[in-house]
Amino acid sequence: MGNCFGSEILDTNPSTKSNTSTRPSTPDTSKNYSSGVGFSTDSSTGRSRFSVAASEDSCLNGEILPTPNLKTYSFSDLKAATRNFKSDTVLGVGGFGTVFKGWVDEKTLTPTKVGTGMVVAIKKLNSESMQGFEEWQAEVNFLGRLSHPNLVKLLGYCWEDKELLLVYEFMPKGSLENHLFRRSTAIEPLSWKLRLKIAIGAARGLAFLHSSEKQIIYRDFKASNILLDGSYHAKLSDFGLAKVGPSAGNSHVTTRIMGTYGYAAPEYIATGHLYVKSDVYGFGVVLLELLTGLRALDTKRPGGQHNLVDWMKPMLSNKRKLKSIMDARMEGQYSSKAATLTAQLTIKCLEGEPKKRPSMKEVVEVLEQVESIKEKSKPSKSKTESSSHRYKQSPRSYPSPRGASNHGSGAGSGR
Repeated sequence: MGNCFGSEILDTNPSTKSNTSTRPSTPDTSKNYSSGVGFSTDSSTGRSRFSVAASEDSCLNGEILPTPNLKTYSFSDLKAATRNFKSDTVLGVGGFGTVFKGWVDEKTLTPTKVGTGMVVAIKKLNSESMQGFEEWQAEVNFLGRLSHPNLVKLLGYCWEDKELLLVYEFMPKGSLENHLFRRSTAIEPLSWKLRLKIAIGAARGLAFLHSSEKQIIYRDFKASNILLDGSYHAKLSDFGLAKVGPSAGNSHVTTRIMGTYGYAAPEYIATGHLYVKSDVYGFGVVLLELLTGLRALDTKRPGGQHNLVDWMKPMLSNKRKLKSIMDARMEGQYSSKAATLTAQLTIKCLEGEPKKRPSMKEVVEVLEQVESIKEKSKPSKSKTESSSHRYKQSPRSYPSPRGASNHGSGAGSGR
């Protein structure tokens, strides 16, 4: 299980009014969309703090809006959309809020009768928590302006009195974490082909964030924050910890340590120095989870095996050992070449020094190369290894790293 750590004050201060942050105490629902909520700009120029860098790379395929373009909701709107937040509409519960299933009109995004229109995920944050407000604001600042096929869509928000809510597109397949680790007859094991598809989608999402002129550091890349639509297209969710990257001439930003143990890069944990390539390390951890079917951190494993990277990384460069640590549920579905290339990429992503890690654009290119390799034509005849996989984890269900369960939520962990 991953563990959360740290606390941090974001760039904007909710307790003071300034030219760069505004609070609509009661959103005007006569206006369908907001042009800026808690949005930070460069105070000297008035320009947005990040913009898309010129690029023709197809993997970027997205845009960054000058200001958030979101629908504003009243609290009564969202009460109606969720049947007064009834318990049977709960999708997930976390330390900083609860995610509910709701319904809105597909064109206007206005609340509709339960069971009609478009399903959405509504995150109701804990208004008593300062971190809850900060994460609400970060979601609006970042996800409210970002548009990409591999990022979950934030559709709207509510800020009324003490109520803080966010409305997202609904992701029916839930999180990657559920599919990898939750043992249930209702969840089929992910095939090699699907795991690769998910990895490529998530990599494209990160590559897009890193491509902006002011690079965006996601900071909390993990399996529970990768959500899947009905076709298993991966989308990054939960931008509560996202951070604008270093200014020109600097290699990193220094910040209080936040994130999830097991996924956070070593240089960040040790020094508080956050690099763009700190995200690449987290991606490497998830790649390792996809290869092995094991959690990044699990204290229920025997001593010396709690941390997946420390335990498994030395085996990735050995072809014989690599075969033994691959998730047995994928047996016979991949070629040796594909597994080896993916393992080599994982090793590079997990390099101790940020500068030695590949860029996410390079990661996408390698994964697309792996995807082009034909799958193993015939499944292995031997089922012995499959039934007694040496590193197979217990079939029990573990809680989400940040204390939430994801069941088709478009709102990440619910925190």
